[in-house]
Amino acid sequence: MLRAGHVIGLCVLALLCMGVVMVNSADMSVQRAEAVTFGSIIGSRSSWYMLAALVAMLAAACLPARWLPDARWMGARVTLLHPVLLIGAFALLGLLLMVYLPVLGREVKGSARWIHVPLIGSFQPSEVVKWGMLLLLALYAAWQGAQRMARFNRLVVGFGVAAVLSGVVATEDLGTGVLMMAGATVLLVAAGVSAWKLALFIPPAAGAVALAVFTSDYRMRRVTTFLNPFEDPADAGYHMIQSMTAVANGEVFGRGLGFGLQKFGYLPEDRTDFLFAVICEELGVVGASIVVALYLGVLWAGLSVLRRIPAHADACRLFALGVLATLGFQAVINIGVVTGLGPTKGIALPLLSSGGTGWILTALSLGVLIAMDRAWPAPVDDEYSADSYDDEPADAPAVFVRDRERVLS
Repeated sequence: MLRAGHVIGLCVLALLCMGVVMVNSADMSVQRAEAVTFGSIIGSRSSWYMLAALVAMLAAACLPARWLPDARWMGARVTLLHPVLLIGAFALLGLLLMVYLPVLGREVKGSARWIHVPLIGSFQPSEVVKWGMLLLLALYAAWQGAQRMARFNRLVVGFGVAAVLSGVVATEDLGTGVLMMAGATVLLVAAGVSAWKLALFIPPAAGAVALAVFTSDYRMRRVTTFLNPFEDPADAGYHMIQSMTAVANGEVFGRGLGFGLQKFGYLPEDRTDFLFAVICEELGVVGASIVVALYLGVLWAGLSVLRRIPAHADACRLFALGVLATLGFQAVINIGVVTGLGPTKGIALPLLSSGGTGWILTALSLGVLIAMDRAWPAPVDDEYSADSYDDEPADAPAVFVRDRERVLS
């Protein structure tokens, strides 16, 4: 019987296959000496990225999700979890700061977003932090419980970690920083944070984003260009106009796979952030609808898995929700930018836009949801309440219980 985990796996496979084909199609040029054939696509770098992403997803799907930390486990072993969360937060922050090291850091198009590892290659640490932050917040929120997360000091800790990590990312990539905060906000609200308390952080967060925009010439230029791209069609508005032209030229059924014109030097970033424009031009509304349907399939199946996770496995539920929210926001933002509904942000289309780091880590995160589907194939009648920490596990040593009360108080 086809389960939600199978749907997630099939949708990820379909998106990756479409990504490989469309990335190679967008890579065509009039100066290219070799023709794009089935063999060249199979041997391309994107095909190897797809293989690595599938291996990562399958490896994550084999994880024993029932053994992942739950509220009862964390209640008894708080002395172990506390330093793990601190070390994890500082490790993610250190990873972000490594882009500024002269040996490892690599600047691309004016932004320091890459780390180069000899003999391995380059990767974007922001992708690692984006998913790693969700895991840390899920563990922290499940450890505290909904009642304690409703307290203001617990909210400050959780939101503060997300704000620091997102802020460091935003210095080089504002769009990804905003995306990370959006996913973290959904996770914290689901963890029991009061909406009105969370609303207290909206003015300073909005002020920080506005400051980042107004103090940067190229970011301000993107906003003004979005408002009227035809004011400077040859320079500032060129990118957005070419993207909308590609979308419009596709009509219903598209020009045909490989027969798009905008990719031949007209549309910048056609393999990465604006790959959806190439899809619209070559496959039309039909192809674009298939892409949207695949994302909706992942989200629907993920929510189906989410509803079956028992109450005591709060860390799993919160992490799954954070992954789905981040994936959904990322897809909506990218499609909105490509179709002219938002200013250019530099956010890739998940599992489609060219990028090995993004493909592998996104597939890995979704593989964890498949593992959860395997662990809980049917709803569990769980009488345990994650909000109540009065009843400790029978095997909990007394020292662990005392330490938990001391740390959480």
